[in-house]
Amino acid sequence: MSAGSNERKPLAAVILSGGESRRMGSPKALIEWKQKTFAERLIEATRHPRVGITRIVVGAHQDEIRRKLTADPNDIVLNVDWQTGQLSSIQAGIRSLPPGGTSGMILCPVDHPMVFPPLLAQLIEEFDSSGKPIVLPIYSGRRGHPVIFRASLYEELLDASEDVGARQVVWAHADEVREVPTDQEGVVTNINDRKALEEWISKSDVKGRVSP
Repeated sequence: MSAGSNERKPLAAVILSGGESRRMGSPKALIEWKQKTFAERLIEATRHPRVGITRIVVGAHQDEIRRKLTADPNDIVLNVDWQTGQLSSIQAGIRSLPPGGTSGMILCPVDHPMVFPPLLAQLIEEFDSSGKPIVLPIYSGRRGHPVIFRASLYEELLDASEDVGARQVVWAHADEVREVPTDQEGVVTNINDRKALEEWISKSDVKGRVSP
């Protein structure tokens, strides 16, 4: 499959931060590690010449995130259906994009903030060169985040079942997924509570275990 006519259109970075963050106890988008919030880390990680649009999808804590996050207010998108789960935030992100204006989107759950620019650059390179509809990182045999979906899959994501979510689209294209091996453990590290955050901080103090 070739990348087609969408190849030169920009990518969108869509940061998913619509959940309640109940286990964390405060909005995950605003949790700090090394003087940067989770949302800020993902915004920085997705800065790339191919990324022309950034969206931060908010829901339960929209007022606090809007007030405290150092981001362009025009990039923040409200998901009014955040209670129904992450798929609704993906769909809100898609609907906020200019019709026909992107070649694909990089989905970045805010509870997977420990990814770094070199990996993003590698995923984007694979997306452009392979023409595959889905590109994702794999660490020690485990698939992780962020995931790039080609624009041709937006309608499938909008039609996906709430119960299954974006996995429904990944499974439907199982033979067309490009897996990109990485040594960045952060792609499979879900930091959704304080214990997970403390464990990551402990790991980050061990030389060679994680990237800066």
